[in-house]
Amino acid sequence: MPHCWEIRGCDEEWMARCPHSLADDLCPSECFNADCFRPNHKVATDFELLLNPDRDYDAAVKECCHWCEFFLKHGPSMADKASRTGGIPDKGRQTTRFLI
Repeated sequence: MPHCWEIRGCDEEWMARCPHSLADDLCPSECFNADCFRPNHKVATDFELLLNPDRDYDAAVKECCHWCEFFLKHGPSMADKASRTGGIPDKGRQTTRFLI
């Protein structure tokens, strides 16, 4: 699968500091290509929803999914994670999801 900067034509400065160029990581929220234009995307304001420990945040492709109301309500749960990932451990995204 091609990397986002290969498809979108990011400049060299951004490619040098993009997390994707170092590892298979989330699309960072500060990247202008990471905006979500789906009609169901809505920024969540409910703290209980934002802090839901049962949601599998590793399943998100972009950082902006972590505060998307649709993802927080309908995204995969931690209970489904083992069956979806085949027991492969996560990449440490859970611990850094609020460092925005």
